[in-house]
Amino acid sequence: MPKNSIKSPSDSAVKTEETIINKVKDPIEAAIEPAEEKKTRFPRLKRFNEKREANSLKYSKFNHFIMIIFPIFICCMAEINHSKYISSFGKLITERPTVFVFDLIITTIVFIFLLGIFKKGWLTILVHSIIFMALSTTELFKYGTNGNHLILSDMKLVKSVKSLTSFAYIKITPQLILHFVIAIAFIYLAFYFNPKINATPLRRVTMSCACVLPMAALIVLPSFYKPVYNVFKLDTTDATNAFKLNEKFDKNHFLAFLVQTASESYANRLVVPESYSEEYIQQIMNIPVDTNEDFNGGKKPNVIVIMSESYADFRVFDQLKVDDKYYKYFDRASAEGKSGTAITPTYASWTVRSEFELLFGLPVRGINTPNMPQRELAEREQPALAQYYKSWGYNTIYVHPFQSGFYSRAKIYGYFGFEKMIYHDDQEGTTDFTVPVDHFGTYVDDSSVFNQILYEIKESDRPIYLHTTTMQNHQPYNQGDDPDDEFGNYLTWIQHTNEGLNNFLSELKKIDEPTLVFFVGDHFPSLRGETSVYNQLGLTGENCSPLYQQKYFFWSNYDADYSYVPKKEISFFYIPYVILNIIDAPHDAFIEKMNGFMETAPVYSTEYNNDIPRNDELDILTIDRVVLEEFSPSPIPPEELSTHD
Repeated sequence: MPKNSIKSPSDSAVKTEETIINKVKDPIEAAIEPAEEKKTRFPRLKRFNEKREANSLKYSKFNHFIMIIFPIFICCMAEINHSKYISSFGKLITERPTVFVFDLIITTIVFIFLLGIFKKGWLTILVHSIIFMALSTTELFKYGTNGNHLILSDMKLVKSVKSLTSFAYIKITPQLILHFVIAIAFIYLAFYFNPKINATPLRRVTMSCACVLPMAALIVLPSFYKPVYNVFKLDTTDATNAFKLNEKFDKNHFLAFLVQTASESYANRLVVPESYSEEYIQQIMNIPVDTNEDFNGGKKPNVIVIMSESYADFRVFDQLKVDDKYYKYFDRASAEGKSGTAITPTYASWTVRSEFELLFGLPVRGINTPNMPQRELAEREQPALAQYYKSWGYNTIYVHPFQSGFYSRAKIYGYFGFEKMIYHDDQEGTTDFTVPVDHFGTYVDDSSVFNQILYEIKESDRPIYLHTTTMQNHQPYNQGDDPDDEFGNYLTWIQHTNEGLNNFLSELKKIDEPTLVFFVGDHFPSLRGETSVYNQLGLTGENCSPLYQQKYFFWSNYDADYSYVPKKEISFFYIPYVILNIIDAPHDAFIEKMNGFMETAPVYSTEYNNDIPRNDELDILTIDRVVLEEFSPSPIPPEELSTHD
């Protein structure tokens, strides 16, 4: 072979290297290829885009019409979508025309704001449509699920949307599909004709800022929004309970309701009182204290607090003629122990309001009754009741048979003094339960929770303080002999809880450890908006007080002193002090002060009665303990307490 025909190993390596480089380089070059070259690969797409660009100029007047008509279109679609029927939308126009004009103005401002950001008309229309249709659909599903309307603060739960879907009745109807098809058709129309604005970036920024200012003023400036709401005749009545809030919705409808309640929420934000100071707190706490530490002769009983999800006694409504069989064992436990009525701070939802009051012995009204009070707390050790029990040598346990991340419980409740927290997450397939977990309906059977409590009592070498918030009776109530008989299914589940409760108390009788049990439902259940038993009862904002009255009982397997159980109604947050009195626990100045409030202000809840005046001392003590410096007596050792800046 000729010498010059021989290939050296180095030549082969060079070619191989060039091939590898070319293979790597090709996708990189493709990624940075000019847009014009890419378009040549898709001639149809190129022609379509050229057509759209031509449409922008050729149909400029029609494009102006699209831009003008869109705010009216999407405003109407949002109102029709949530109400399901055009007739309901017709009432808005004929009976509340000024509210409809207000809606149109707000929608137009939002559109101009988005247009200043995106410039392209079709993109602005797409984003605006997604926002309004998503909000109106959420309103549709929320009201259909629990009879409560959507407010903007509900968006705080967006991270828990996966959990919320297990609660909701989500029904895709032909009307809902039609509404989305119409909205999509309008979006495509805008995309095809391609309306846009010719404006410099500075002008677009000015447009958006000019829209932000009045919207911000509508939320934060009473001097601005009060006369505006008055001109357009919006209902601005203080909605002190869920029914009054729903009545406000009936007058303001969807968009105006969202804006007005946002103003209301901002006005109701937590503000530090001018009188707050360490000296003022010490003045409030300057009371005689009985420091007895006997615990009924030195024997510390187990304390079990059971807050049963959606457990409520519907026998309070005579017209329903509810059979006593559903509540048979609740009645038996009440007869063996002591029963009473507690005023819950919520109805149908927001369990964490009730939980806050039982865990802290403080009123949610003291921090302006937020839907999620745990979000208001300082990020530090918190003086919840578990801290007291831990300081007395108790084993402190929290049990919740649901996801630890819902309402951020695992993160936030770690500050409350619980040495052990037990959760169960069906979605993730994880559990902290050490007993077999059964389900009844959608959620964990209450009997599984009761069995876990028995396990904790038997395994602990110390007395236990245990709080559980159950899940069994949470909606949806479409599982049973008749999926449409929501109320009938609910009562069946209540009966099942009673049967498990009876077995639980029977087992406690066999345990040679003094144990005190407190049992109460967190609130009346969420029932569907249009077909619920609440509508059948004709309940309104003026006659709904029975829905905030929760029957409870104390029960013990020893000779507990029930003379401390109030004969009159008391708010939820006083229950922890009743328990401390029954078990003869030590009192500090704070506990003594709260016992005094139980006598002078037994009910402190605007949900139940909006005529109850503010109590400055209760409010300041609540803010001090959970939000600010905690100048009031603390069960937390000073070296463990770190205040939050």
